[in-house]
Amino acid sequence: MASTNDLKNGLVLKLDGGQLWSVVEFQHVKPGKGPAFVRTKLKNVLSGKVVDKTFNAGVKVETATVDKRDMQFSYMDGEYFVFMDMQTFDQLHIDRKTVGDAANFLLEGFSATVAQHDGSVLFVELPAAVELVIAETEPGVQGDRSTGGTKPAKLETGFEMQVPLFITTGEKIKVDTRSGDYLGRVNS
Repeated sequence: MASTNDLKNGLVLKLDGGQLWSVVEFQHVKPGKGPAFVRTKLKNVLSGKVVDKTFNAGVKVETATVDKRDMQFSYMDGEYFVFMDMQTFDQLHIDRKTVGDAANFLLEGFSATVAQHDGSVLFVELPAAVELVIAETEPGVQGDRSTGGTKPAKLETGFEMQVPLFITTGEKIKVDTRSGDYLGRVNS
C-alpha cells in the first residue's frame, strides 16, 4: 500500500479489482477552496489503454510489485521470442502479442527491459532509439531531394518505414522505437 502523496512515474498500481495500471504522469493540486487532490494519467499495463483518474490527497492505493529486468533477445522459437537474463542466464519465452510493437525493432543480441508480475510477463520495453541497417529501398530520384520527401524502406528486421530520399540500401539509421520514425543516419 502507498499513499497518493507517494505517487511517481512508472509506479504500478492495482486498481479496479486487480487490474494493473502504470502511472504515466501525476499532478498534486491544492485548490483555493476544498481539499487537495492528485490528478493522474494511468496506462493499463496489459491493454495499453490510457485513462485520467483523480484521487483525494492522502488516500491509500494498492501498489503491485513489478520486477523489471534487463534481458537480451537471443532468438525466435516458432512464435516465441526467447530472452536471456544476463545475470542468471535463465531463458524466458515470450509470445508475439506480449512483445507487441517492440518486435519490429528486435535483432538478436539487442537488450530490452522485461517486466514481470507474479511470474507472468507484462510487457517488453526497448530503449527509446535503436540503430538498424536498411535492407532494401529504392534509389532517390534526382531532383526530388530538395522537396524533403520520403520513400519506403525495409529494415533488417523486416519492418517497413518512411525514410528521407537520400538514404540508400545498406546504410545504418537510428529509429525511434515508440513511434517507428526515422531519427537520423548513424556515422560508422
